[in-house]
Amino acid sequence: MRIATRLPGERSLAADDRDKIAHIRGALIDIGNEWRARHPWLAAHQDQIGLALFLIGIAGILGDAVLYATGVVPWWATILLTAFWLSILHEIEHDLIHSMYYRNNRVIHNAMMFGVWFFRPSTINPWVRRRLHLHHHQVSGTDSDLEERAITNGQGWGPHRTVSLLDSMLGIFTKPFRIRHLVETYIEHEARTPEEARHLANINRLAYFPLGLFHYGLWHLVIVLWLYQAFVGPTHLPGQSALYFLAVTILAPNMIRTFCLHFVSSNMHYYGDVEPHNVLQQTQIWNALWLKPFHALCFNFGETHAIHHFLVRDPFYLRELIKRDCQKVLRDNGVRFNDFETFRRANRFGPVTASIEP
Repeated sequence: MRIATRLPGERSLAADDRDKIAHIRGALIDIGNEWRARHPWLAAHQDQIGLALFLIGIAGILGDAVLYATGVVPWWATILLTAFWLSILHEIEHDLIHSMYYRNNRVIHNAMMFGVWFFRPSTINPWVRRRLHLHHHQVSGTDSDLEERAITNGQGWGPHRTVSLLDSMLGIFTKPFRIRHLVETYIEHEARTPEEARHLANINRLAYFPLGLFHYGLWHLVIVLWLYQAFVGPTHLPGQSALYFLAVTILAPNMIRTFCLHFVSSNMHYYGDVEPHNVLQQTQIWNALWLKPFHALCFNFGETHAIHHFLVRDPFYLRELIKRDCQKVLRDNGVRFNDFETFRRANRFGPVTASIEP
């Protein structure tokens, strides 16, 4: 099937940018096609590969829990190893959102959607996220990009951005009017009728229900108990051992993985002065050595996500295989690499010319 290298929304861009984007997209298509031609099983068994990686991720999480329970693996190694498996499930979720696996078998597709949510309860409902993410592709870097704005993209560095990256729920509750404004801006752009606006408001209000609320409630209880024991003295509540087991095997790995992903994603995306539909301005590539610990727990997101912005077609494991060739194309055509001045510019593409949200 032929894939277009020029998209309708890009017609308003300057001719030079239009041509660069089309050239990049065409080159990425060719690179992916070459891999598919050399390894035809990649395309022939895409559904099965996705399901296998999904099951491997879950097996890794459960295996880590067993090894921790039997004393084979220490708590800190359990947290880090499990966070890695969770990062694979995040990539599976992202591919599912783009209907890359079992699009014609909704039972398996939705079972996988629920599975990636169940083991990653620190995230929002993936069926809610699907619409947010598809909207993100249309408006990346602009005010209504709720998916990125909600994880601090475009916000000035300070206590609130730091807290929000460490704990998404605390970020929401410490600045409730901020998230309300972001949701209203998204709905204003996305809803076509008053009925649709009310529907979007309701489903976004319930995005963390029930798994997210359960996860953060337990995590905050763990923190309170830890602080109490540190400053007051030992305590033992009914179910405390089970709570600590969950903290090591699910809660803490999810918190660390979420922090790594949100830190990378919110800073490798640009915001505020991005020209609508200009993919050249939406993202950068992060592949500096000091980012390796973060990338280990978000599956190289900063190295491959810009590729996805130009070409949605390829699943995450193929992007990982072809990233070196793709990155050369991006670099040769002016996509930025390791632009860490973004921290000072609050993720603006160019110099800051207006006030920045604190």
